[in-house]
Amino acid sequence: MKVVTGEREYFKGIDQIKYEGPESDNPLAYRWYDENRVVAGKTLKDHLKFAVSYWHSFNGNGSDPFGGPTHRFAWDEKSDAVERAKDKMDAAFEFMTKLGLPYYCFHDVDVVDYGNDINENDRRLQTLTDYAKQKQADSGIKLLWGTANLFSHERYMNGASTNPDFHVLAHGAAQVKAALDATIALGGENYVFWGGREGYMSLINTNMKREQEHLARFLHTAKDYARAQGFKGTFFIEPKPCEPTKHQYDYDAATVTGFLQKYDLLNDFKLNLEVNHATLAGHTFAHEMQVAADWGLLGSLDANRGDEQNGWDTDQFPNNITEVTEYMMVLLKAGGLQGGGINFDAKIRRNSTDQADLFYAHIGGADIFARALIIADNILQKSDYNKIVTDRYASFDSGEGKAFEEGKLSLEALRDYAVKNGEPAVTSGKQEYLENLINRFI
Repeated sequence: MKVVTGEREYFKGIDQIKYEGPESDNPLAYRWYDENRVVAGKTLKDHLKFAVSYWHSFNGNGSDPFGGPTHRFAWDEKSDAVERAKDKMDAAFEFMTKLGLPYYCFHDVDVVDYGNDINENDRRLQTLTDYAKQKQADSGIKLLWGTANLFSHERYMNGASTNPDFHVLAHGAAQVKAALDATIALGGENYVFWGGREGYMSLINTNMKREQEHLARFLHTAKDYARAQGFKGTFFIEPKPCEPTKHQYDYDAATVTGFLQKYDLLNDFKLNLEVNHATLAGHTFAHEMQVAADWGLLGSLDANRGDEQNGWDTDQFPNNITEVTEYMMVLLKAGGLQGGGINFDAKIRRNSTDQADLFYAHIGGADIFARALIIADNILQKSDYNKIVTDRYASFDSGEGKAFEEGKLSLEALRDYAVKNGEPAVTSGKQEYLENLINRFI
């Protein structure tokens, strides 16, 4: 990949990051992510489709609920919104091409600051879309997905498509139209809907049924518009249970799946799952992935993690090899992602203030997923893992068990079988054995 810079180099002293192998002690090199290595019939680059998040990486300033910014960006110096946004895009593509990852993702307001004038916002986004189009052509980097931020502006304090005020819904539609237009123009492979405030703070003043019907109608309307403009990609819903609202309608993978089925959206939508959102919902990420995979909806992943001692969405970079290996086992067994990739929806810490810290974070994230995928493939191909799981359900593969699965046994027949065969044998689930097996391959 060719390094692309603007008139100014923002990450001085850092060259293109290359793969050097597991024995390397160079902190600015990949140790496991060899993009051309073939695993389970595909290269790591094609399996993982890594993407850089525009928002955390180039807009995240280190602020938190208890303190202001700690990250000062050289690309934020100009007063004019469009010129400042171009500087930021110069920095973004310099970073991404030096990092060598193939994709990026954005919200509309990440790309350029928005005001309250819809026409001016559209003009700004169109200008930056044209600018990004040239950057993509020069670098070879692609847009994995675009989306609209329908949660930060004060007008969305009660939601966007689920807002009780139709006027607010219309503003959300205007933003989504512009974001879809930009995504299509940039060859975006997918489009994401995250309902940041599509939920409620209190049921006392909420008509939940009507709000969910409005959300479904909004998604259909946006989908129909994009298809009419020639968009062939996949639409994703990103589940999250709470924060900022008390309860969000896209609570978890199972909730979203039921919603898509009820409102006839399954043909066009899949799931974009985030690790820390699974944690907030009380699930493991492997669970959320398995729910999506079982429905054929495993679309894309946001890679991050939470903190066991903090109860909010801390969006830290992934670093737990055991957990990520379990994710990759689900991914491989499901046949891979459907349309999406792995987006580093993660931010460096408030006190990580060196320009190299952003590189260290992404290098570590890419390496942990690449290493985990290699390990997961070895487990599935070279151990008795699959046999143990298959054998656990062997009683349903023939005889009366198979007849039950085929719907051929009545409740009376099941009772007769239980009486005739007496007490079932106690059979081990071999959990500790399998945990040790995974650790052995790690």
